[in-house]
Amino acid sequence: MGEISRSWWLLLVRGLAAIVFGILALIWPGITLLVLVIFFGAYALVSGVFALFAGFRHGARSRAWLIISGVIGILAGIVAFVWPGITSLALLYVVAFWAVFTGVSEIAAGIHLRKLIDNEWMFIVGGALSVIFGVLLLIWPGAGMLSLVWLIGIFAILYGIAMIALSLRVKNFTPRAGMT
Repeated sequence: MGEISRSWWLLLVRGLAAIVFGILALIWPGITLLVLVIFFGAYALVSGVFALFAGFRHGARSRAWLIISGVIGILAGIVAFVWPGITSLALLYVVAFWAVFTGVSEIAAGIHLRKLIDNEWMFIVGGALSVIFGVLLLIWPGAGMLSLVWLIGIFAILYGIAMIALSLRVKNFTPRAGMT
């Protein structure tokens, strides 16, 4: 049980990285596609590495969803770096599918964590925001890169806040009565 509270800082770093990424996206909405690809790639890679690291630190039952989330994040980051000249529509679909898959895995992890901690809803909220964000991008792909920049910025800030709140809760993790 202690492995959850020992890795609270991983969630905190993911949350802080998301907020920094979101603020940068909102401050410079007119950035070029290449810079957006680099920002997204860096964020997805960092988030994926920390999720993967957390997955290997957790017990066998909660590890799978974190590892899946980490691998998806790392792959999304690599795709963004390997093909920086992709069109805005291709980037939109990479971001959308990454957000949906990551969100689903985080919702599943949150549902699993409800057996272990109180207020696991913060992880589920982060996952739900990610899924909603990805679905909105898939529904309205023609909104353009400027809209995508604003959506990414707002999503990243909200997601970061959810991850920071979860990290603070997990930091003080105490097993529920009757759990060993």
